[in-house]
Amino acid sequence: MNRINKIVWNLFRLGFGLLSVALVFTISCIDSDIKGKQNMNNPKHTNRLINETSPYLLQHAHNPVDWYPWGEEALNLAMEKDMPILLSIGYSACHWCHVMEHESFENEEIARLMNENFICIKVDREERPDLDEIYMNAVQAMTGSGGWPMTVFLTPDLKPFYAGTYFPPRDMPGRPGLPSILNAVSNLYRENREKVSAYSQQVHSVIRNLSDFQKSDEPLSFDLLDNAYNYAVKFFDPENGGFGGAPKFPQSGILSFLMRHWKRTNDQKALDIVGKSLTAMARGGVYDQIGGGFHRYSVDAKWLIPHFEKMLYDNALLTGVYLEYYQITKKALYLDIATETLDYLLRDMYNPGGGFYSTQDADTDGQEGLTYAWDIDEVRQILGDDARIFTAYYGMTEQGNFEHGTNVLHIPISPEKTAEKLGIGIDKLNSVIQKSRQKLFNEREKRPQPGKDDKIITAWNGLMISSMTKAYQVTGDQRYINSAIETANFILTKVSENGKLLRTHRHGESKLNAYADDYAFMIGALLDLYESDFDERWITETIRLNSVLLDQYWDEQNGGFFYTSDDHEKLIARTKSASDSPIPSANSKAAMNLLRLSRFTGDQDLAMKAEGIFRLFTDQMENSPNFSSDMICALDFFLSKGREIVITGNTKLEKTPKFIGAIHQHYTPNSILIFFDPEIHDQKLAETMPILESRTSPSKKTLAYICEDYTCKTPINELQSFITALSE
Repeated sequence: MNRINKIVWNLFRLGFGLLSVALVFTISCIDSDIKGKQNMNNPKHTNRLINETSPYLLQHAHNPVDWYPWGEEALNLAMEKDMPILLSIGYSACHWCHVMEHESFENEEIARLMNENFICIKVDREERPDLDEIYMNAVQAMTGSGGWPMTVFLTPDLKPFYAGTYFPPRDMPGRPGLPSILNAVSNLYRENREKVSAYSQQVHSVIRNLSDFQKSDEPLSFDLLDNAYNYAVKFFDPENGGFGGAPKFPQSGILSFLMRHWKRTNDQKALDIVGKSLTAMARGGVYDQIGGGFHRYSVDAKWLIPHFEKMLYDNALLTGVYLEYYQITKKALYLDIATETLDYLLRDMYNPGGGFYSTQDADTDGQEGLTYAWDIDEVRQILGDDARIFTAYYGMTEQGNFEHGTNVLHIPISPEKTAEKLGIGIDKLNSVIQKSRQKLFNEREKRPQPGKDDKIITAWNGLMISSMTKAYQVTGDQRYINSAIETANFILTKVSENGKLLRTHRHGESKLNAYADDYAFMIGALLDLYESDFDERWITETIRLNSVLLDQYWDEQNGGFFYTSDDHEKLIARTKSASDSPIPSANSKAAMNLLRLSRFTGDQDLAMKAEGIFRLFTDQMENSPNFSSDMICALDFFLSKGREIVITGNTKLEKTPKFIGAIHQHYTPNSILIFFDPEIHDQKLAETMPILESRTSPSKKTLAYICEDYTCKTPINELQSFITALSE
């Protein structure tokens, strides 16, 4: 923090003056309005973005700004002409990105200033998270905060010297507009090159130092886990559930950790925090009460009014949390929310042939929430006599709780209390609500629908595969495992090249080197797939991909994984992060994978690498546990007495599927599951998984082995005895 304060002070000292006032205005953008400009008839302007596949870049393809995609053409031109670069980074679900486009990038006079004085580059942060991380670090170093749209001015050698987020199209009180910024920055670059060079070098130094972690020699202990628990309790909102105030985000990683804490300590308070939070989200407007799925976050502390976009990663992660909580409590609400969410994803976000799309927008026809909000009179007209029950259940009022007197549906009190208030039975209430939801969904489908970013991102699809496999384990629904297998095959065959993963796929084209999280999330997904259908090819692919990750991304000198590969484009910094927000970091997920793979294969070197990751990020886990939740979950796996569970037997035997089902119904976060059927699996599998040695012979019995550190107890043949042993 001292380094950042020093940089901000130097910004003023070096003479940037009132320009810096603009930097205090930052907006984190979530909702969006895909306007479909790429489909315009006879557009007046067309720039180089027209040849890109990213929906976000295509939205800017008809701006008068002479946009370039990031690449050699633009970067070489900046060097040849000695011109500064205006780098604009955003994504398709960002409302303020589209506001800035409409206000400034469609403005021909502003575009003229940009074109005459800068090489203008537009980047989709979901395609290039490496660039986004580097230059977001710069924005935060120079301003103290960050968000999107991100606007960064670079020297031709790509070092940032001025930055901000959203800039308005004209000067406002206390905040200069984009034209003033463009003129001032251009003049500064031409007339004060030494200051620009000196300052950009300081910022560059800060960016590089952010990935300079020092290994800890302190023993790894449960103290780190207990500290993380205390943090979670401190920031828990006991009235509304969740953590912190408005705006309120789901924080799925913290909820996952709390369930692990409960499993380890039997602390009921940890489980109560999870239950309170999951129930509040499920009943809030942040959950799509009609169509299923979670919006990105709520603008208030009560989960009532969301930013309406739906991100694939949120829904994948939250589904896993709800399913785990159901495994613990067996309460139907949590299973219902999980399956409704997955059904939404299969219905609206699934690519025929495999793969899930990345984002569904907040805005429809330029209006936020238009698809989702309801007028009470409209509901009365659709539902007739059932409207009385429906409107009471979902807290609808005449004046509404959202814009233009409309209502965001939520469940303000429990169904039981609503039934009592209305003087009807709970069965009658549930019947009316179920029937009415379907009617409103059918009507909603006739409305204009929000835009969709239909690119397929490898990392996020890894999260979805894991979510679908968990759902299959819990429910046995074949749709879920089928989609997981289809998506895994799609990524491994269509979003790969020469044995390596690629980052994105859209409309038949896959491109961009994969990042460490693409590998880490897919490796975790394939392990989850193996523990679901026990196809040994998933283990083979896991080992292969893990070898690529270790070979191309591992830091041999200091440990941990770089975000980019050895053969990646050389940028001004090679980042290494373990920040688990809003999705797990590559290092956190990889640490868990290494530990699981070590258990499967008996390779202790993998576990030692995981330990090295923990030591590298010990200070972060200790000082920022709320941003290290997935790393701490992996540490819990490392420190706890985990179990290897081995089941052998013919799948045709009556007990075999029951034994497997018993495990899948239990919450066993620190266990791995191996199944061997002598009639299906190759006897050589024991070479990959040594724990199978001497356990692969044909048998007329289903046998379950519960092992700790590869020492197995007496095999169990009775189902109830096995269930009892799992609960110990």
